[in-house]
Amino acid sequence: MLFDRCPILVRGGGDLATGVVHCLHQVGFPVGVVELAQPRTVRRRVAVSNAVYEGTAIIEGLRAERVKDVEGWQATVGEGAVPVAICDTIPDWIPPPEVIIDARLAKRNIDTCIDDADFVIALGPGFDAGIDCDVVVETNRGSRLGRIIDTGPAQANTGVPGIVAGYGAERVLRAPRSGTIRWQMQIGDPVEQGAVLGTVDGVDIHAPFDGVIRGLLHPDCPVEHGLKVGDVDPRLDAPCDEISDKALAIGGAAVEAILGWMKSRGQS
Repeated sequence: MLFDRCPILVRGGGDLATGVVHCLHQVGFPVGVVELAQPRTVRRRVAVSNAVYEGTAIIEGLRAERVKDVEGWQATVGEGAVPVAICDTIPDWIPPPEVIIDARLAKRNIDTCIDDADFVIALGPGFDAGIDCDVVVETNRGSRLGRIIDTGPAQANTGVPGIVAGYGAERVLRAPRSGTIRWQMQIGDPVEQGAVLGTVDGVDIHAPFDGVIRGLLHPDCPVEHGLKVGDVDPRLDAPCDEISDKALAIGGAAVEAILGWMKSRGQS
């Protein structure tokens, strides 16, 4: 790879994190991911976190493989793929990265420290650039999406999903109760308003309007009442297998931030 001497670790493998992984991998950085044992990723078709459940995830030609030790990690990187380790922290067997990116989008700083690596990036609200990390990347849609912030925080979490074809919060499917989810539909399926998409312990989940299912939580992930478990897109041609424009904007910002840091150190 072009930047073999600058390995990067991404914490989190959701759809936005995958935009970062994809952009970094495309320009030649060796990238690995650390993810939870039961990721709550809804847009699984465009998320490396799906490798946790399925063993392998392929997104726009990028291959991610679940690994359990340093041998698997190094072998996967050597094959030009992305290793995904399961751990809620950073395993001590992972080769030390030059750069760490907190892409968990928890809207708060869980445990990221500016001293975790030579260069630390965090995505979205909950971090102060210069204190918690070196830079923050703006994740809120709008004129500042993808901005690199070197002092202070990103914009505050709005708690409101972006508007798509006039629909906002109603696009989100939520668990009607706690329990085990069973889907009757698949990502990419067209749906009509009121159709039963799945159940949680016998309680139905209905389509809020006509559209296309863009995301569904993996059925192996237990759910709590009110948890986001799916996403319906009103656009009948919604690109369910493509990394989103938002994810790519954030990924491009991460690449820019890292290259700028390398330039400042006289590194290539």
